[in-house]
Amino acid sequence: MTQPEALRLADKLAPAWVHSLAWCEDAAAELRRLHEVNQELLAALVYLTAYAQQHGVMPAALTTARAAIAKGEAK
Repeated sequence: MTQPEALRLADKLAPAWVHSLAWCEDAAAELRRLHEVNQELLAALVYLTAYAQQHGVMPAALTTARAAIAKGEAK
């Protein structure tokens, strides 16, 4: 599996030789936090989409949710 871009950038920002730029560590930590939140949100969206499909809830919303899932899972 290819590493998500946010995590790749976080790794580039965090090496020892960049520490003179204090904001790099903060930026790397924030990118990792946002990646984790995105993974949790994608999992919730996938679950809700499956539930909605089983119960015939809002077909238009399913289309939007599936598009968001695809975008979130894109590498």
